[in-house]
Amino acid sequence: MASARSLLFPLALLAFGAQAAEDFFCCQDPATGRRICGDLLPVQCRGQAYQAFDRAGNLSREVGPPLTREQKAEQAAEAQRRGKQEAASRELRRKDQALLDTYAAPEDIDIAQQKMEGDVQLAIRNAEASLEAAKEKRRKLDAEAEFYLKKTMPGELQRDLRASDHELRTQQELLDMKRAELAAVRAKYDIDRKRYFELTGRSSSGASAPASAVNPPPASSSTTR
Repeated sequence: MASARSLLFPLALLAFGAQAAEDFFCCQDPATGRRICGDLLPVQCRGQAYQAFDRAGNLSREVGPPLTREQKAEQAAEAQRRGKQEAASRELRRKDQALLDTYAAPEDIDIAQQKMEGDVQLAIRNAEASLEAAKEKRRKLDAEAEFYLKKTMPGELQRDLRASDHELRTQQELLDMKRAELAAVRAKYDIDRKRYFELTGRSSSGASAPASAVNPPPASSSTTR
């Protein structure tokens, strides 16, 4: 068996060499414009477009000209674009699978949204209470400051007023942030719900009402002074 294999290998090499010897190559000489051919790729054809033929003269292979710098840049940009598209597709598949793993039914989305909204709405109520307390403190400071309209205000009262300004801005910013967070939570679960129906083929008509309909947003408080 070993001797047979040792004989087949040289025969395969001879057959490959015979096939290669049957081919000849042709191209247009860039210097003279004449068509030149050879059993081996002529020097003038290197770096140029050329054609390869078998012994019968049939075209077996055609090689185009080398890419220009602009073409290489376009090719690289296209490869990068395809790579980004493939990465985005993989990420979408990952998110879709995570969505299906998280929610077994549309009601699970509603329950998760209600819990998340409840936490944020509690934070909003706390922020509103803190803001109202800061406003009440400021009203007292303003009332005290009225006694010094025509006289020099004590330094301690001036510092308290500046601190009150800072506290009012901080509490208002916190409240605005929590309200924006509530809107983001509702938008997230709306997207999750829509995508869930797309992936499962279920109709949204039979789903329970979203959490935003069950828990309306808290009333807006007045702005800071």
